[in-house]
Amino acid sequence: MTVQFEHLLSPGRIGPMALRNRMLLTAMGTGLAEDDGTCGARALAFNRRQAEGGIGLVTLGVVGVGWPIGSNMKGQPALSEDRHIAGIAAMAQAVQQHGARFAVQLHFGGLVGMEDMLAGRPAWTPSLPKTVDGDMLDGFLAEEAATTPFFQLRDVRYKVMTRDDIADLVEMFRAAANRARRAGVDGIEIHGGHGYIISSFLSPATNKRDDDYGGSVANRARLLVEIIKAVRDGAGPDIAVWCKIDTEEYEREGGIRIEHALETARLAEAAGAHAITVTANHEGSRGALHSGSHTPQAPGLNLPKAAAIKRAVSIPVIFSGRVELELADATIARGEGDFLGMGRKLLADPSLPAKIAKRDPSAILPCVYCYTCISSIYYGGSVRCAVNPETAFEDEDWLSPASITRHVAVIGGGPAGMETARRLALRGHCVTLFERSRILGGTLRFASIAYDANERLLDWLVREIGQSNVDVRLGEEATPELLRSIAADAVVVATGARRDLFAVPGDDHDHVLNGDDLRRLMMGDKALPGRAKLGWASRALAKAGALTGTTSRPALVRESTRSWMPLGKQIVIIGGDLVGLELAEFLVHRGRQVTILDDTPKFGRGLQIVRRWRVLDNLRQAGVHFEPGANDFAIEKTAVHATRSDGQRIRFPADHVVLARGAGADIRFAETLRAAGFAPYVVGDAAGVSYIEGAMRSAAELARTL
Repeated sequence: MTVQFEHLLSPGRIGPMALRNRMLLTAMGTGLAEDDGTCGARALAFNRRQAEGGIGLVTLGVVGVGWPIGSNMKGQPALSEDRHIAGIAAMAQAVQQHGARFAVQLHFGGLVGMEDMLAGRPAWTPSLPKTVDGDMLDGFLAEEAATTPFFQLRDVRYKVMTRDDIADLVEMFRAAANRARRAGVDGIEIHGGHGYIISSFLSPATNKRDDDYGGSVANRARLLVEIIKAVRDGAGPDIAVWCKIDTEEYEREGGIRIEHALETARLAEAAGAHAITVTANHEGSRGALHSGSHTPQAPGLNLPKAAAIKRAVSIPVIFSGRVELELADATIARGEGDFLGMGRKLLADPSLPAKIAKRDPSAILPCVYCYTCISSIYYGGSVRCAVNPETAFEDEDWLSPASITRHVAVIGGGPAGMETARRLALRGHCVTLFERSRILGGTLRFASIAYDANERLLDWLVREIGQSNVDVRLGEEATPELLRSIAADAVVVATGARRDLFAVPGDDHDHVLNGDDLRRLMMGDKALPGRAKLGWASRALAKAGALTGTTSRPALVRESTRSWMPLGKQIVIIGGDLVGLELAEFLVHRGRQVTILDDTPKFGRGLQIVRRWRVLDNLRQAGVHFEPGANDFAIEKTAVHATRSDGQRIRFPADHVVLARGAGADIRFAETLRAAGFAPYVVGDAAGVSYIEGAMRSAAELARTL
């Protein structure tokens, strides 16, 4: 019988380094190092946990060779001084003890040296950069701008590198490689991409030099070649050395193209590189492109370029960038790449390699590609994960056995309720989960219709509950009397948000829907409140869908609504936060003309910045009309009236109007329980709208202490 993922699970080799499988933790900037560049307990715990999960190679990202010079983020690790060796050595030993190999990625910021710029140090560059106007800063909300490093920059200065500076930089890499060897690492990756110093030399858009380091591809790659040779010298013969290079600079005028990368890869191999990591860069001034190059929203975006590099060299090629496991295995099987580098997937579930080795891929906690992890760095913080609250807090005690076993009733079968119940059961508590509808999922099931990646998390949570010893009571309304009858020692309220907190004149018209109305329509959920104001045919179809079970499956709803949906052609959405924007994406892909109104000056609250850029750009490209700062809404039978931010009164035709705002905490049931003598805990949106990350995090925080 053919083994699933046999190629990913097969051993591999990069130069002198043997690996137990073809899966790598790709280098990332996690922000988990100490303020002085050393690696302490938090960074150690993160990387050790990755090794425990069965990965072949753990790569510590953005290790500064000239730190603090050339640094680009808070919490960046370094190997610029001997005092940095001890922390790296401890990390190497911890990773190797669990059967994985350990590498460091050597890095120097250059034009992306954010910490240099914030500290008033000049950014190193091959030549003076050209300023490009864009929309990147426009996507941040006012409260985010207060802490985001981009908004703190003042009077940025540049250091056009002389030949002596180039020689000094090459020596920094050599010395850092020597320290890495002394720390006991197995491999070294040279970061030659993403606009950092080597990338800026390689790119014809940023390298305008007229000496031996500019002009032709060979000249622009001279710095990379010299660094590869220096790192090989510093590392010695027993350590694998490879480089990461851009194969494309998306939408950057005059930037790197694949034909440049092919020649660069050949030069790197000739200089002694043991492998090539394929990546891409982008025009940084455009917000949407930040999810359109090295960490793409589009699956497998850079695989064709990886295949081209593979054909051009005889050394292994490492590929990454939202590559699903089946596709990765097939890519290796076809000889179009050798190793899968993963970042987001392993933040969500570090045990991914072990789970596929056990032939249980459905057990993998899935990444939902929300960009919480990367956005955290843009905001100036350390990495975190929306679906895995343990990420970056691996040294905390999350699932230790309960000292006293309790009978806990969890009220609500949405993500917060399921995750709370799952975790409590793992700790040894006796858990009863009540859900008043006939199916688990709550708002996550509805959210999965608008954004399909959410369905992966929904399926995982339902699976985990099904395989646990949680007693699930569907279609059963929890009451104080019922809770007393089962002798519950503790009660957790996870009943979700209240969604009727926003009123508009005319919202009683039949063509006006709120969130609960839409959810009833799409999911056929009779347990939900709702006004059921649609015509008899629509109601009948929704009821039929509920009876057959088709509306319980988001994928079928997504597909069926492409051919028919009981909503008119022109839709006005009042609400410009996550719910309104994702609903707008869903509707425009089904041929609707959409207008979004809200009184907020900027849309996208609830979406992390990297995903927000992408969603807003997609909606603009699809012709969605935005009216931020609008107010004084009034709904008529065929239109919505509002006042623009400039005071002008405006009218938008509307076949249907959706009220996608007005959600908030709902502690009414918790108060009922308190009045009945209980002391309930509240998690998820019932405590305040915080979406998937808030649901999963609040569940984990409560479950660890109960």
